[in-house]
Amino acid sequence: MKLAVTLLGLFLSISVYAGSQDQTLKNNDSTLRVILLGTRSGPAIDAQRVGIGTLVVAGPELLLFDCGRGVPTAISRAAIRPADVTKVFLTHLHSDHVIALPELYLYPWASEDRSTPFHVWGPEGTKAMMANLQKAFAFDIHVRRDVDEKFSADGIRVVSTDIREGVMYRANGVTVTAFLVDHAPVTPAFGYRVDYQNRSVVMSGDTRPSENLIKYAKGADLLIHEAGLWKQDPRLVGRADEPFPNPNSRGTRGEARIIAEHHTDPSEAGRIFEKVKPKLAVFSHYNAAAPILPLVKQSYTGPVEVGEDGMTIDIGETINIRRLAQK
Repeated sequence: MKLAVTLLGLFLSISVYAGSQDQTLKNNDSTLRVILLGTRSGPAIDAQRVGIGTLVVAGPELLLFDCGRGVPTAISRAAIRPADVTKVFLTHLHSDHVIALPELYLYPWASEDRSTPFHVWGPEGTKAMMANLQKAFAFDIHVRRDVDEKFSADGIRVVSTDIREGVMYRANGVTVTAFLVDHAPVTPAFGYRVDYQNRSVVMSGDTRPSENLIKYAKGADLLIHEAGLWKQDPRLVGRADEPFPNPNSRGTRGEARIIAEHHTDPSEAGRIFEKVKPKLAVFSHYNAAAPILPLVKQSYTGPVEVGEDGMTIDIGETINIRRLAQK
């Protein structure tokens, strides 16, 4: 079912579909496809939602941004071979953004005959992390590569890069640019912009409100932004050692205040969207219990969506959104 909706002059064609479908694009297709593999925030084990991971499909390029819990399974659910996803860009090295890297690195090599190197770009520490990952699985790699199955040596080779702000990758008409955001004390932390055939998507990564993000997001078709706890939430008021009143958390009010300060809340995001004015803004990496849209609409009336696991966004002459059907 497809529903055409006009939002401030922008036509968003929204359809609902069941199951998965072939998400690959023909090499000459100018559409920029974005798949929200997982949208869950934080280092949580959630039976209903996948950790943070966003796949950008641009012609023959499959580019993964962050690799949270469950992301390799979500890639397969999107009818894409995980072995074909060999280019990973990390926003920062918090565990909820990298925890599934070992699975994506090892399993498609051993089960799908990946024969090309595994590339990872990320902040300082990425090269060391990937080197230690190879050490951690040295026995498995040695046996499968050298002794038993004799799987491809190139397929298990890692090419990792500690990045700085600037253009990170160019190929097949695609440009990936990294830019610094403010997730202090986690430094450095990055957002990314992908440009392809005059289409563009910007991913915020984890950040407080960032003027640098606004700078790099100007002119983007799609802005994917995180959402933290509302900083005026009355539950944050009280002694630091008091339990935070959340049935899904055993933390304290003080811990919740600290975490909230490292992120952008929905009202702040609305002010960012008003400055950037993307054709479409989408939230990812958020807590489902947090009120989002009412706070955003206090300062922003443009097109905005709360992302869902499995949501596909096609950026072409129009922006088309497809959601997984509710079971």
